[in-house]
Amino acid sequence: MTIDEVTSVKAAALDEINTAGSADEVETLRIKYMGRNGLIPKMMQGQKDVPASEKPAMGAALNSLRENVSTAISSKKTSLATSKKDSGAFDFSLPGNWHRRGVMHPISTVIEEAVRIFGQMGFTVADGPDIETEFNNFDALNTAKHHPSRDAGDTFWFEDGRLLRTQTSPVQIRVMQSQKPPVRIINPGRCYRRDTTDATHAANFHQIEGLYVDYTPVSLADLKSTLAHFAHEMMGADVKVRFRPHYFPFTEPSVEVDFSCHVCKGSGCRVCKQSGWIEIADAGMVDPRVYKKIGYDEELYGYAFGMGVERIAMIRYGISDLRFLYTNDMRFLNQFA
Repeated sequence: MTIDEVTSVKAAALDEINTAGSADEVETLRIKYMGRNGLIPKMMQGQKDVPASEKPAMGAALNSLRENVSTAISSKKTSLATSKKDSGAFDFSLPGNWHRRGVMHPISTVIEEAVRIFGQMGFTVADGPDIETEFNNFDALNTAKHHPSRDAGDTFWFEDGRLLRTQTSPVQIRVMQSQKPPVRIINPGRCYRRDTTDATHAANFHQIEGLYVDYTPVSLADLKSTLAHFAHEMMGADVKVRFRPHYFPFTEPSVEVDFSCHVCKGSGCRVCKQSGWIEIADAGMVDPRVYKKIGYDEELYGYAFGMGVERIAMIRYGISDLRFLYTNDMRFLNQFA
């Protein structure tokens, strides 16, 4: 065995490896050259018959042969595997990877259902911007200059005097400024307040507000029947509704509307703060001073109401904590699929 023979074997082995077209061919060549009974191990064993003066050079040549062939085999395997993976990515004959159809979020479902229910009673949908003026959000709604809701601790203000609306009532002001009575609208939308987040409160939430204004007499009894009908349509006949006297600057008389607690069924729990009820809506007859501020006739009749969408969703779906609606946890959201 001579060094020329070793060089010739190396050249032939590398050529065969480079021209191999599949992993099976490469494996065959590995066994042929590097296997236990392969050509290179036999050549390494034959080194003992080489003259002593040639052994150093022969050893170096054989080591080079073994390393080059081993490296070439590894590189070829990697190359073939990468090529197969890339070609498979563009195999258009493979079946499609279908995803399950999405479903509406509980908040969107409640808004859509509320629009349907009030639509049956003659209400149409109105919309407005999230960034509002102080006049539309406070002044036109008869909110006193010293009212705590105007404080920076309760409202998100901008440097130019505008603010993130704290309620969707400014939409009602915009509608009344743009059209004459009769007005019968609902205005669902997002609101912003500096509330501390807990099981029933959040700094970012949704409201649905309604407004009915006409020259035809309308009373608090009409308002109560409207909201009671909505509650039973939305939540079912089992839900109880409670009206409590209250004060709001934009309505007189005013009431707060409570629905029976969905968690404890009225017996008292941490969600309803042991009262058995959850506050859902504020309502009342529109204060004549609101009409005056926007240029309406103060002798008009009308009522207004506003309710929290998240709280309605909690009662309807039995959700114990409002924060679940905003965690984007698929384990929770998949329950509504």
